[in-house]
Amino acid sequence: MENSMGEKITMEETVTPLLKEDQDSNAKGGFTTLPFIIGNESLEKMATYGVSPNMTLYLMKEYHMGMSSASTVLFLWSSATNFMPLVGAVLADSFLGRFYTIGFGSTICLMGMIILWLTTIIPQAKPPLCDQSISTCITPTIFQFMFLFTSFVLISIGAGGIRSSSLAFGANQLEKGDFKKQSGVKESYFNWYYATNTISIVIALTCVVYIQDNMGWVIGFAVPAGLMFIGVVLFFSASASYVRVKSESSLLTGFAQVVVAWFRNRHVKLSDGVSYIWHCKNGSGLVSPSPNLRFLNKACVIRDPNKDLTADGTAKDPWSLCTVDQVEELKALVRIIPIWSTGMIMSINISQNSFPLLQAVSMDRHITSSFTIPPASFNTFTVIAVILWITIYDRIFLPLASRVKKKPVRISPRRRMGIGIFLSFLAMMVSALVEAIRRAFAVHEGNMGPPLVSSHISALWLVPQYCLNGFAEASNVIAQNEFYFSELPRSMSSIALTLNGIGGALANLIASFIMNMVDNISKAGGKESWISSDINKGHYDYYYLVLAGLSMCNMLYFLVCSRAYGPLKEDTKMREEEDE
Repeated sequence: MENSMGEKITMEETVTPLLKEDQDSNAKGGFTTLPFIIGNESLEKMATYGVSPNMTLYLMKEYHMGMSSASTVLFLWSSATNFMPLVGAVLADSFLGRFYTIGFGSTICLMGMIILWLTTIIPQAKPPLCDQSISTCITPTIFQFMFLFTSFVLISIGAGGIRSSSLAFGANQLEKGDFKKQSGVKESYFNWYYATNTISIVIALTCVVYIQDNMGWVIGFAVPAGLMFIGVVLFFSASASYVRVKSESSLLTGFAQVVVAWFRNRHVKLSDGVSYIWHCKNGSGLVSPSPNLRFLNKACVIRDPNKDLTADGTAKDPWSLCTVDQVEELKALVRIIPIWSTGMIMSINISQNSFPLLQAVSMDRHITSSFTIPPASFNTFTVIAVILWITIYDRIFLPLASRVKKKPVRISPRRRMGIGIFLSFLAMMVSALVEAIRRAFAVHEGNMGPPLVSSHISALWLVPQYCLNGFAEASNVIAQNEFYFSELPRSMSSIALTLNGIGGALANLIASFIMNMVDNISKAGGKESWISSDINKGHYDYYYLVLAGLSMCNMLYFLVCSRAYGPLKEDTKMREEEDE
């Protein structure tokens, strides 16, 4: 690769430390820039989480979709939204930098919100209204579907740009402090950053959802678009004050080079007790590869220095010879995949938003004689549970345990991940039990008429399953982020913090597959599907039991993966701190 001066630049020379600041960064950054960064992502969260909870009802009522079709669309949309941060992380770390990635994402997300709002005010953008009890409703045209799905795609792309970079971009602003030196500060930073965004979600699930339920779709979707507009203005208003990190070489290209170089050198035999010359990156402390995944070491072994290296010591062909650092980065990623997959499986349970929504619609949501909780607002109990877990763990449990033991006490990320998986299993079991009770009550009342008709059983029965899901998410997801950030090289930080989102993306695809498989099997022979659009004729409780069984298998799988992984870097650091 050449720069504008025609000078050759090698990969080894262009890679910069993760949090290296620009030369004039002494006058920039600091705490004063954080409100603009966090505010932008918080407003994005309010906007996106403000439109998604009621989207099942919007698709069923306005686009005449069935439960299965609407859920499939939302699973795919959620999958895309969770996957796009990976693309954003690659762009941020390798090409654009975090500032431009966030700015681009914010603008694109705003465009998606505006198009979604237009579906509510342009009559030609959706089919005419019809009675849900009549089977002859007019189906949407291809143009109407494309117009709607365009908004979904733009929102996913925009959210990916923002979510992939905001956390690390905020960390860039704090390089003048002790952020990198104290593991406890890092853990608190993750916790409270997550809590700040969670508060934004609470506002979305209460205020924005309430507006949609009581003022209609036009105003209900205009509010998220307005919030996103404010977020864009807020972020760009502090452009001159941000510390901006230079982009690095592409990690994905480096991974591909390692795989290709290994394949080309696959016939090279590495024998024990024999010394080899390894290709090291200039200035790197890694002089030889680790024994783990030893076959990949063939990608960085120098067979003939005269043929493999240039005069300055760089590889003549980076697709035939890689650095030790490149090999170790790929090894680190491969090693965490088994544990990462357990979080992905747990995310299948968290992604089941459509089913509790219809349960809430079909139950009594009155708090007083004049006030009812909007169905989508029940997600607020999950968010409140997340905040409670973070607060109790970080501000009550850890200080109290440390005071009792008279030394710093922390629970390792791996143990917290295991706790989260177990709580997720309990959430599915409770969900199945509550749905069985709700359905039996509806049958006893004789409420087997049109779908989405409320019965007299209180919707507050749903609160335990929402809370358990919140506890599971808080325990597992935060621990996952800390685990990835600690175990992967610093050069992979943005990708490390998007791995949970990638797991969520695949989880939504798998959830869609499981749901459609259960739907097809359960309705074979002309029977009513377990996940029928008419919740009282279906058996959502059986579907929850299927997910509970999957969660049980995931717990056993996690124990195997955890034991096979071996000690964590964070575990070693914690033991050293306790010894001191």
